[in-house]
Amino acid sequence: MSPRPGSVWCIVVAAGSGSRFGAAKQFEPLGGERVVDWSTGAAAAVCDGVVVVVPDTGVNTPTSADVRVVGGSTRSESVRRGLEQVPESVDIVLVHDAARPLASPDLFRRVITSVAAGADAAVPVVPVTDTIRDVSGGVVDRGRLRAVQTPQGFRASVLRRAHAARGDATDDAGLVEAAGGLVELVDGERTNLKLTTRDDLVIAESLLSLVRTEGSAS
Repeated sequence: MSPRPGSVWCIVVAAGSGSRFGAAKQFEPLGGERVVDWSTGAAAAVCDGVVVVVPDTGVNTPTSADVRVVGGSTRSESVRRGLEQVPESVDIVLVHDAARPLASPDLFRRVITSVAAGADAAVPVVPVTDTIRDVSGGVVDRGRLRAVQTPQGFRASVLRRAHAARGDATDDAGLVEAAGGLVELVDGERTNLKLTTRDDLVIAESLLSLVRTEGSAS
């Protein structure tokens, strides 16, 4: 694919082993497709190109992505390998966890819009609703807390610089922030859950059924 000026690509990280889940959850069936298919499909609906990063056992697994590449030993290394496949002329890069299959195309668009408006990075978040207690004692003010989701969006040059030091973090916004970049928060989605255990897959199936029922009734 030849990227146009101002184009947007997405890296879908699907290289995990799923140790807590008990299997490679990204290839589990969900609503008639696989988990990774929902994630790459949402990205493909709004992006000019999609790179999916897979374990070495899944490199030949067909997806709707434009490029497949084998991941590394850490999440950050997997993102870097995906980033190497993104053309240099691309302006905005999204990074999305395949384990969040219910992220909507509208969420992808909100993240893209924020970066296109000038943010170094845009991160979807949702308010924390549970009461949170610090293990050392005391209740934490949840009004100041937000749960972070993906897709996260970045100016491509900023993301490349942040990864140039080959650091490691639980998300890419952390690397960008550590490198001096400014991170903007955008509204996430309550339904954009991360699949960690098999119970989460059951919840995702229920949410998909609800959406389909509402869609057929409208």
